[in-house]
Amino acid sequence: MRALFWFLTLAALAIGVALLGRLTDGYVLWVLPPWRVELSFNLFVLLQLAILLVVYLLLRLIVNTLRLPGVVAAYRARRARQRRERAASEMLRLFWEGRYSQVLKLAEKFADEKIGAEDASSGWGSAVGGGKATASIAETAPLQRGDSVTAGIVALVALKAAHALRDPRRSAHWQARAAALDQAGWRTARLMAELRIALDGRDFAAARQALEQLGPKERRQISVQRLALRLAQGEGDWAEVLRIARLLEKHHALTPEQARPLRLTAQRGLIASFAEDPARLMRHWQGMTAEERRDAQLARQTAHQLAAAGACAECAELVEEFLDAQWEPALLADYAACPGGDVLGRIAHGEKWLEAHPQDADLLLALGRLCVRHELWGKAQSYLEAALAVAESCAAHIELARLFDRLERPDDANRHYRAAANCQEAASQSRGGRKSV
Repeated sequence: MRALFWFLTLAALAIGVALLGRLTDGYVLWVLPPWRVELSFNLFVLLQLAILLVVYLLLRLIVNTLRLPGVVAAYRARRARQRRERAASEMLRLFWEGRYSQVLKLAEKFADEKIGAEDASSGWGSAVGGGKATASIAETAPLQRGDSVTAGIVALVALKAAHALRDPRRSAHWQARAAALDQAGWRTARLMAELRIALDGRDFAAARQALEQLGPKERRQISVQRLALRLAQGEGDWAEVLRIARLLEKHHALTPEQARPLRLTAQRGLIASFAEDPARLMRHWQGMTAEERRDAQLARQTAHQLAAAGACAECAELVEEFLDAQWEPALLADYAACPGGDVLGRIAHGEKWLEAHPQDADLLLALGRLCVRHELWGKAQSYLEAALAVAESCAAHIELARLFDRLERPDDANRHYRAAANCQEAASQSRGGRKSV
């Protein structure tokens, strides 16, 4: 349809010009003695148009001839850029295939000085210098945007490939080349790559240095926070682990199931760090979330450290609060072992628990130990014998033997010592049998 339109338009224009030419009777007279030239006006117009066309074509030819070196250089630069982009794509494919040696060969090929000399306008040559490890990074020249993108991709992929091959020399080489592209917008990407590489190699000092070089805005990103979490775990900075885990859980970067083990591990590390300061440990326990205070392992560790530090009142408070909410017999060992505090009050509290758990051997054993500590010999014997009646226990036999020693009943004491020895021997044989299986 468009062709038909132009055909009709040109035909109408030709007809119009022909009719106009027939209506024009004028002529043009040129006099140059002794010559005299007379032309029709129509021919004069045609000659003028022809001259203008020839002059235009000559000018175009001259201009294009003068521009030819620049056009050729631009064409070669465009072809070189296309080759570099294809090389970058090929490097990415090889990297994800795990062919790291091929990645480095391709990177070195396109970083070679010969390629830079062949492609005079190439940004790769100015971006990363020659392919030799001794090339000076300081001699690099500014890049165009497209060149810096390709050079940055190649440098970072080569850096990761060298790290995967555990080649420190080439890793340092490509790290320096990547650093040369910082002004082209690759600084954050380089620091992130260095941070990951340092964490993989457990070089926490280098990882900390890379993290601190990132700006405040970059450090708030979720991906950076994940790496900071790994760094804090490696450094044993449990307060930072706890903070980051809670932050990532809040922003849904970690599911509750993923965050909970991290939080509990951090809390265990913090509790261990307060072993010499029971007051601070108790404040830390009270500052935990309700979910964390319901964790039996955390409660047992805290109670054990409080008991070891002689903070029996705080230990009893913690255990009583925990066991009143949920039953965990493992806490009773430290509850009974702590020598100070209100022993009689602990016995009374334990007897309340006994109403709800009359067949709990651990509770009966703990009550027996508390009664021994308070010199309630009759009740102690009753509770310890009841514990043995519920479940055979080496600890109960030993406690009864010691009790009978105090009561000067050597025969009963020896009987329970022998029973405890037999119990321990059977337990060790059982463990040995399980290992052999």
